[in-house]
Amino acid sequence: MSGHGDPIPMKSSACGPLSGTANVPGDKSISHRSLILGAMCVGETTITGLLEGQDVLDTAQAMRDFGAEVTDHGGGRWSVQGVGVGGFAEPSTVIDCGNSGTGVRLIMGAMATQPITATFSGDASLNGRPMARVTDPLALFGCQAVGRSGGRLPMTLVGARDPQPVRYDVPVPSAQVKSAVLLAGLNAPGQTVVVEREATRDHTERMLAGFGAEISVRDTDAGREITLTGQPELTPQHIEVPRDPSSAAFPVCAALVVPGSDVLVPGIGLNPTRAGLFTTLREMGADLTYENEREEGGEPVADLRARFSPDMKGIEVPPERAASMIDEYPVLSVVAAFATGQTVMRGVKELRVKESDRIEAMAQGLRANGITVEDGPDWWTVTGAGHGAVPGGGLCRSFLDHRIAMSFLILGMAANAPVRVDDGGPIATSFPIFEPLMAALGADITRDV
Repeated sequence: MSGHGDPIPMKSSACGPLSGTANVPGDKSISHRSLILGAMCVGETTITGLLEGQDVLDTAQAMRDFGAEVTDHGGGRWSVQGVGVGGFAEPSTVIDCGNSGTGVRLIMGAMATQPITATFSGDASLNGRPMARVTDPLALFGCQAVGRSGGRLPMTLVGARDPQPVRYDVPVPSAQVKSAVLLAGLNAPGQTVVVEREATRDHTERMLAGFGAEISVRDTDAGREITLTGQPELTPQHIEVPRDPSSAAFPVCAALVVPGSDVLVPGIGLNPTRAGLFTTLREMGADLTYENEREEGGEPVADLRARFSPDMKGIEVPPERAASMIDEYPVLSVVAAFATGQTVMRGVKELRVKESDRIEAMAQGLRANGITVEDGPDWWTVTGAGHGAVPGGGLCRSFLDHRIAMSFLILGMAANAPVRVDDGGPIATSFPIFEPLMAALGADITRDV
């Protein structure tokens, strides 16, 4: 599948029990950061388990364009020969970040304090997303940005020639914004400080420490304060990428709603800033257990076992949990359709500026399949029909959004009539083996051409 080619209509139909082991790909967030931080070292960083979806491949190419030597050795094994902090070369071509908001915003941060100029672009979805939330704090370092109206791509950044360290209070919870500022701070003298009122995924902080940066985190009355000392010499690392909890969400949620299912999803990263979905599912009554809990590469990891759970109840998801599961709300709303009662999701306005307006996309698609949905600027409520009572039969628009497409394909696995998605092509950006993996478990997903 390709997130950049012709539309790929897909259809998902009710199936027998899902069973077996789902070896989902490597964590996308850690894969992006491994390539970028590897490029900012002097020497060779090696990576195993890298997610080879299009989003991450675009970041790998971007690091090559900035002068790093990035090599694919096959089987998820990669190496990055870095150029050091402040060592990026000026690219001779436009940096194409495809569909990846994470990729473009982190790369912008990494180059913002280097005296070079680069132009960024992406696919139709990415070019419609606002970048001011990143370019505004990068301007404090001295970086200049010129783009289309509304702060949208294509956009040219002129890196700061004399960068200044900054103190930045993140206005809305965003790991991308926080990470962009920290990566920019690497090449600024003195201390760069980021304060976030609500904790977001902390892979950047963990990985910066692992690469040898001087970084500290403390809780204050203003929020979580992260202090980075600039201009370090980062040390190359060997990184074993844990499997992606956001990808694991799809086989896990499918197993919960398809009668008779029992699926094991091994080696999933359970960083507490990422595991909010699994906590929420268990609160709803899901038969979801953690097995073989352990630590790998500084990240908590476990094998997840998910079994069919016909008696799940709707709940009100605590708003403060949003940052730890922001990408999983679409598939949670699918599970909520098979629960009884209302599932209320608040504090999620960030979803309106993702690859698509995910609240609107899910509301439209769920309504097309007979589910009652109410929504507002930063919330939505799904009234569950209960097991066996989801009508299905609708055609859903993916809006070039991989998570929307996969969520509706999960819906079709347990609905009373097949569910169609207008374009499943974008799934390749984050989960290129989604189709064969789900088929091996017993799912009935076809290309509806």
